[in-house]
Amino acid sequence: MSLRLYNTLTRQKELFQPIDPRNVRMYVCGPTVYDFAHIGNARPVIVFDVLFRLLREIYGAEHVTYVRNITDVDDKINARAAERYPELAPEVGIRKLTEETAAQFHADIAALGVLPPTVEPRATEHIVEMVVLCNQLVANGHAYVAADHVLFDVSSMADYGRLSNRSLEEMEAGARVEVAPYKKGPMDFVLWKPSKPGEPAWPSPAGIAAPGRPGWHIECSAMAGKHLGDVFDIHGGGIDLAFPHHENEIAQSRCAHGTDVMARVWMHNGFLQVEGEKMSKSLGNFITINELLGTGTFGASQWHGRVVRFAMLGTHYRQPIDWTVDRLVQARATLFDFSFLHGSPVADAPHPDVIAALSDDLNTPSAISIIHGLAKSAHRNTETAAVLKATLQFMGLYKNETQDELNPGHEARTVDGSKVEPLIVARLAARKAKDFKESDRIRDELAAMGVTLKDTKNKDTGEIETTWEIAR
Repeated sequence: MSLRLYNTLTRQKELFQPIDPRNVRMYVCGPTVYDFAHIGNARPVIVFDVLFRLLREIYGAEHVTYVRNITDVDDKINARAAERYPELAPEVGIRKLTEETAAQFHADIAALGVLPPTVEPRATEHIVEMVVLCNQLVANGHAYVAADHVLFDVSSMADYGRLSNRSLEEMEAGARVEVAPYKKGPMDFVLWKPSKPGEPAWPSPAGIAAPGRPGWHIECSAMAGKHLGDVFDIHGGGIDLAFPHHENEIAQSRCAHGTDVMARVWMHNGFLQVEGEKMSKSLGNFITINELLGTGTFGASQWHGRVVRFAMLGTHYRQPIDWTVDRLVQARATLFDFSFLHGSPVADAPHPDVIAALSDDLNTPSAISIIHGLAKSAHRNTETAAVLKATLQFMGLYKNETQDELNPGHEARTVDGSKVEPLIVARLAARKAKDFKESDRIRDELAAMGVTLKDTKNKDTGEIETTWEIAR
């Protein structure tokens, strides 16, 4: 089976050829553990879980190493720990916060059907490797010491900006942050910085007497190098990390080790919006994975993790995704249709056509289309049903859940009909006026109330008539 992946570094889809087929290596940036992970964080976790599963299927589970890190030293962590645990010593509060948040993250993504990575390194357990990298970069002339900081000298790397396709001149012209006076160049970035009182601190590199702590970018370079080597196969993450984080990872790792690349393939998933708008706390549409799974703040009830996963995979990973209630409702209805597989036998392997679709740059929409085709005959054919079940399990979309399990909290759902009818009338009026944006908005509002609409054309009048029911 040939696997083709889109490489951000070359801006084209390429045949994937691992450095060593007996040791396929992938690194994906993980969470900074200071708060609940949001639904945007869930996208790379789910996307690269699918890739991990596919690599295991093609090369064998024992021949794939997947590293997803945990960042447990960061300015946001320090601030949140001081806010939440003011009575504790700073290092105790920070440890308590990061342990609790990491445990919550693991519970949330497990509910999404995500496999554990092969290795899950923590930044604080790799300080020695970070210090070594800093010292190498200073010795190689790619970093310098100023005001107890170690900074990467961007001008020392001829092709800095290649991943994000930006020239140094463009980046310097677009820099809007106030440049620290100790920097040689405005784009130079921090590898190591002095710790303030109450912050985590370790002995500093490059002969700096004051204790300090690492910058964000150096953490991933150190952890990836430790567990995957100087050059490995795939590095993944959200498109928001391409610059500056991934660009700076490449600069650090290549210049420290003297290599042409850090990873051969760079993969990035697209942005996520919520109901057509950028997700932000100020807009009130900031949704955590935990909220989706539990409290029901997004829609009429909580959503099962398989539903969330299915909804996420309905859009190709490189495309932007609009996260809507209607998307979740449709995903849940589809999974309900698969619940006839509950308790049935499962085949030894997923359907080869689905593997072929995923091998074309993780084409999950195509894979799901093939799954729908399998489902049509699976009701009548037990062998097809067994293959369908194996395929769904392979993609992490179905384990053996019943409809009730896929619809948690449904028994408590009630809908006030007196509020539904006026909205249906308003939606029909909007459709008649060809105001489809307003029509879709009302439909989504009804979906959030737990209402499913069915439009039919009256044979006599030709008018559209709408009936409704409480979603299953």
